[in-house]
Amino acid sequence: MKHPRTTPVQPSLLEAVLFDMDGTLVDTEQLWWGAVDEVAAGLGYALTEADQPDVLGRPVEHTAKALGLAAGAPVEAVAAELHREFAARVRADVVPRPGAVELLVALRSEGVPTALVTASPRHVADTVVKALEALGAGRFTTTVTADDTLRTKPDPDPYLAACQALGVAPGACVAVEDTPTGVASAEAAGCHVLAVPSVAPIEPRDRRTVLGSLEEASFGLLSALVRAGVPEQRALTGPTPAPGRRALGPAR
Repeated sequence: MKHPRTTPVQPSLLEAVLFDMDGTLVDTEQLWWGAVDEVAAGLGYALTEADQPDVLGRPVEHTAKALGLAAGAPVEAVAAELHREFAARVRADVVPRPGAVELLVALRSEGVPTALVTASPRHVADTVVKALEALGAGRFTTTVTADDTLRTKPDPDPYLAACQALGVAPGACVAVEDTPTGVASAEAAGCHVLAVPSVAPIEPRDRRTVLGSLEEASFGLLSALVRAGVPEQRALTGPTPAPGRRALGPAR
């Protein structure tokens, strides 16, 4: 008796998916731009497209320094106002990006660890995480914020820190990003990248896939990105945590 021929299922090499937050999982990139624009206007400075590299995907301190220099204002005061304005907007209007919750649910059902890797401070990240959990997205295995490493995006430290916390190699992970700054960070760490641009355009390249929406993403697609080839991996020694900052671990 002949048995029907079956095609062996290739196992997934995907060990973790690392998500940017602002503009990737939630529509906070526009909230952040609006907050910066509001603060800049109060200083008599008009924000333009030329300011995008100093605003999108950057930590508050970087943007505050650039804005302070442009407007001739004290950097610490600008940073405090940016924190206040952005946090208020996030609390009032956290909106998931299309397909974000569904993708997180799908990865959880497949048992794939996830990390949140953001240039936002922890108090903002915690607000967003709670909002996503309330929508059924589940918990992240670990989170890395601007408070957790000495250097943040576009340096590779945040993604290396996430990989170290998860105990996985960067080449076995896919980083999901929406800005050139975030893409540069993930690629420098040695991760595969799935880019879903929110404001600034991103071109597809080797080891980088660009989609129009997370609605087009799936566990199968992310697994295929890793199976297609493992990029050169960075050693998992991890970045040096900033003085006084707590060690990374599972999200609380």
